[in-house]
Amino acid sequence: MKTLILGLGNDFIADDGAGVEAARLLEGELRGLDDVEVMECALSGAALLDILIDYDRVILIDAVKTGQVKPGTISELWLEDLGEVIAPSPHYAGLPELLALARQLELNFPREFVIFAVETEDPYTIGGAMTEPVRAALPEVVSVVLKRLALWRTAQPCAV
Repeated sequence: MKTLILGLGNDFIADDGAGVEAARLLEGELRGLDDVEVMECALSGAALLDILIDYDRVILIDAVKTGQVKPGTISELWLEDLGEVIAPSPHYAGLPELLALARQLELNFPREFVIFAVETEDPYTIGGAMTEPVRAALPEVVSVVLKRLALWRTAQPCAV
């Protein structure tokens, strides 16, 4: 089973770089595993389609701003949690649209996705530093990703 750990975001925009920074931390932890690849990416929408092809499982790490929980909170989401979204264009396509497109094109697309979303405080300031609550959450992000990966690699039930 080939697994991709994909840290999304832009590290030039304050807390938006949380996924990218977590991926950097995980790279050192997972070096040498042939069945796991760690990647950073600032792309979104349909541009992610090519990146996700030929993996069996994907762990996405990204920053979110919901305003529902305190900054630094880590949420675990599955595709079924996202619901159906109809994007106004391919630039705004999310995972549900990508999955539907991959099925329609009969692409070798991951069967399992889990998203670890880090609630942000400041996802807007260009050139801004990552806020303390988000930076403090990064070790826990690494920990939950490693737990999920260990469960997948030992084929145990998916519960973190």
